[in-house]
Amino acid sequence: MSVVIGIIFFHHQPHAGYTTPTPTSRSLVHKTLLAREHRGEMKLFSDLVGAATSASGNAISAALVPLIWASSYLQTDPLAVAHSILKTTPLIDGHVDLPVLFRYIYGGDLASPKVDYKGELQGFVDLPRLRKGGSGGFFSIAYVPCTKIPEGEREDFNAPTWQVRDTLEQIDLTWSLAEYYPDDVAVVTTPQELRSAFKSGKISHLIGIEGAHSLGNSLSTLRTYHRLGARYLTLTHTCHNAFADSAGATAGQALPPLHGGLSKIGFRLIDELNRLGMMADLSHTSDDTAKDVIKHTKAPFFFSHSGARAVHDHIRNVPDVLLDQARDSGKDGIVMVAFLYPFVGPEGNAGISKVADHIDHIASKIGRSKLGIGSDYDGGFKFADGLEDVSTYPKLVAELFSRGWSRNELRGLVGENLIRVLGETIRVGDEVRAKGALPDVATIDGRPDNGPGKPTFDSEPCKRSNAGLVK
Repeated sequence: MSVVIGIIFFHHQPHAGYTTPTPTSRSLVHKTLLAREHRGEMKLFSDLVGAATSASGNAISAALVPLIWASSYLQTDPLAVAHSILKTTPLIDGHVDLPVLFRYIYGGDLASPKVDYKGELQGFVDLPRLRKGGSGGFFSIAYVPCTKIPEGEREDFNAPTWQVRDTLEQIDLTWSLAEYYPDDVAVVTTPQELRSAFKSGKISHLIGIEGAHSLGNSLSTLRTYHRLGARYLTLTHTCHNAFADSAGATAGQALPPLHGGLSKIGFRLIDELNRLGMMADLSHTSDDTAKDVIKHTKAPFFFSHSGARAVHDHIRNVPDVLLDQARDSGKDGIVMVAFLYPFVGPEGNAGISKVADHIDHIASKIGRSKLGIGSDYDGGFKFADGLEDVSTYPKLVAELFSRGWSRNELRGLVGENLIRVLGETIRVGDEVRAKGALPDVATIDGRPDNGPGKPTFDSEPCKRSNAGLVK
């Protein structure tokens, strides 16, 4: 037993009660362990041994911990390493359009005999495939289409909209999933809730809103969504809105600017997101919008499903100039890389290796601790070859391990980086509110119920509606 322990412990400083033999040689395995310890990967191992020693007071019993740990830590098969990581670290996908699938294919009817989340659903996501892929959860996206405006015309941002209703219905759908499948699904809003769900074997469903057009151009609506569990807002989809400029269509057609980035009320939207502790998602926004947000926000920057424009030149991908700005801002943040093939590369050149190229390039700019996975499953119809659905996550983890990513770096990529950024965003909100910031009641200029032209209780419509009620 002591010989085996000695192999594992040859460089690690042991806890009290352990005697560390000096190794007679340094094999390739030894050198690998040493190099990875220098990158901090042995900390969890050290903590496990310390906890076991403290609890048992018995070196023989505690020795079981390093042996169990070594059985997975010394594993070098990339796919086996990937599976071992996903057993202990929650993989959280930053962008999954599952509510869209339920709404448009199944009519939002979870009670329908055609709907079985525990069986095989149309699309790319269901519980069996999530389990197979080692998923710890994902952001379940409430998405409704933005209004397409003919070229040369401008949307009336003060017009009443059905988009708020439909967004609320999609938020409700995510909550309803947790009621229909209570043993498998947990709707969570904080890192603590997420870790608790993972520990209990449930798959976390966090809520994101895709596009500020879903606000009905109201900051009050944003607060309502937050109270219902939403923890990020994508500032635009493929259309400009009252708050910000969009990059344009997924097919790659850029839009001429409307505001030149954030609008006047768009800056106030960012302030309100900061106050709430809610992430401002920059995927889909124009470069100028993203520049404004990275400069203005108090919270970490956040891209939920994008790639590197230097790897594949698409308007939805992040250019190096933005990655450089994000790095130089000194702020924490994350870019979650999408699998949808138009963002990854052209058909025929959009496989796992290409997705890994996007990840590696972004990491070269902002560091590996600021990367995540944001597949966009159920938000399109074709994904990178080899990443066809949620069951395939381990393949990407294995590819990156083969490229030299350490286990700790991969734990960050699959979930810990996002958990950190979410926690920091919530902390910023707590800090802003502690300083006395109150809800912003700003509305868009020219709104009929705001300013000149606002109806009064003496107006004819009010007199008619109140007839018989006022004595």
